[in-house]
Amino acid sequence: MKAIYWISTLLLSAILLWSAIAYLINKEMIEGVKALGFPDFFRVQLAILKIIAVLLLLIPQVPLQAKEWAYARTGLFFITAIVAHIAHKDGWGITFLNLVFIMVLITSNVYLHKLLATR
Repeated sequence: MKAIYWISTLLLSAILLWSAIAYLINKEMIEGVKALGFPDFFRVQLAILKIIAVLLLLIPQVPLQAKEWAYARTGLFFITAIVAHIAHKDGWGITFLNLVFIMVLITSNVYLHKLLATR
């Protein structure tokens, strides 16, 4: 149970960190966010919020309520990405990928609660 929690949480954190860094330095990603119709400040804001979410999820001493907010915000990131890519008429691959990310998020959250219930 602990292994599933940590694997899913580390995978989720890697996804968030990769996208946050890409939002800040990858020219294709920066242009892609603009092409979706989002203002430039939104890209930077998302990157910062994703980094904060990673810290909240990975640091064991963070209170459960803060972790829950991080999970909720992260789910909102993925849902927003799905809506934006569908509205932009992008391929279904990116939507499927975001659905996989949501499943990783749910797995991490469910196993966090299972671990806490066994304490």
